[in-house]
Amino acid sequence: MQELDSVRINFDSSGLWVLNIALAVVMFGVALSITIDDFKHILRQPKLVLAGVLSQFILLPLLTFILIIVIKPQPSIALGMMMVAACPGGNISNFMTHLAKGNTALSVSLTAFATFLAMFMTPFNFQFYGNLYEPTAQILQTVKLEPFELVKLIILILGIPLFLGMLLRSKNETLAIKISRILKPFSIIIFITIVIIAFSNNLDLFNNYIHYVLAIGIGHNILALLLGFTVAKLFSLSFKNQKTLAIETGIQNSGLGLLLIFTFFNDLGGMAILAAFWGIWHIISGLLLAFYWSNKSKKLITI
Repeated sequence: MQELDSVRINFDSSGLWVLNIALAVVMFGVALSITIDDFKHILRQPKLVLAGVLSQFILLPLLTFILIIVIKPQPSIALGMMMVAACPGGNISNFMTHLAKGNTALSVSLTAFATFLAMFMTPFNFQFYGNLYEPTAQILQTVKLEPFELVKLIILILGIPLFLGMLLRSKNETLAIKISRILKPFSIIIFITIVIIAFSNNLDLFNNYIHYVLAIGIGHNILALLLGFTVAKLFSLSFKNQKTLAIETGIQNSGLGLLLIFTFFNDLGGMAILAAFWGIWHIISGLLLAFYWSNKSKKLITI
């Protein structure tokens, strides 16, 4: 297993800059469809806010920590799990919620709110649980991760694009909507292209080491989806909102996680492979779940 940590992902500094820009552009495109009213709307429903924050930023990192203690994975893989769990919901969750006949407005509002909170909660959760578990704490000591640098990068990638996108939307809604229609699909295509190129450049590496993270990644993702659904059920939310919270909790911004890993942990192959596999798998699981719920809704309508 030690050889896994010596694996170096084939992803150079120029690719890292492109990934930085692509993520910022994706976030800017998402922000163009977000208004202050989205935040006001969700804050008027404290039960939804509490359920969303509890599921995504409190219980998911805690559940991940418990899972790590139980299965005791390679420390670098454990750090990858912590990183994924500490990230906010992925932007593709809005599309999946719409496909699943969930509450798309709630999904957009939760994504916006989670992105704002992630500027503080992502570094906190990752540092807190990473230092709480001794094997990962030892890695963090050797890496000498600066919390301020982590926060600064997250603000640059998430905070500033969110602010600029919302500002443009408030100043010129018509222009923002026009740009959003072009920018959203374009930026997502660019982002997917980068992931495909990076994956193809590391195909042999994935073939040789994917078995280390296959069961862990799938199991972790399924637990995250179940967690979101269960929390929503415990809060007596509607089935529409239960689907939404499940997707918001299970579809994490693994692109941000990979960016942070490539920036601060470039020598930890296990960490990167886990996050990269999650990034591929959560799209598959999310789409399968969305299609299942979509078909189920159609059957109920016909009945």
